[in-house]
Amino acid sequence: MTDLFEMLETLRRPRLLIRAARAGAEDYTRTPHLRRLLGTGEPPRTGEALMHLMEMERDIDIIRRAGDPGYSAVRHVDLLIAMMGEAALLRASRSMTPTLC
Repeated sequence: MTDLFEMLETLRRPRLLIRAARAGAEDYTRTPHLRRLLGTGEPPRTGEALMHLMEMERDIDIIRRAGDPGYSAVRHVDLLIAMMGEAALLRASRSMTPTLC
């Protein structure tokens, strides 16, 4: 299976969407953000949440590319913000995990 970080590195989206998401990611608050996007009470673990967010973002990007009038740029940016926030949390947790020598 492809690593989540590799999948994020290969993601290509319009610059404006990425810029907006980067600006919003500074104020990312995990629990309320994920509750709003995922509709769950208690947020899932970081890796699981990131995978689910990536699936949702892929679906909304397909809608964007198709020119569907139901496309919401606000929702798309919101998903990208959450993806960036969860990726940062996952990176931080991996760097804090002790390795065996």
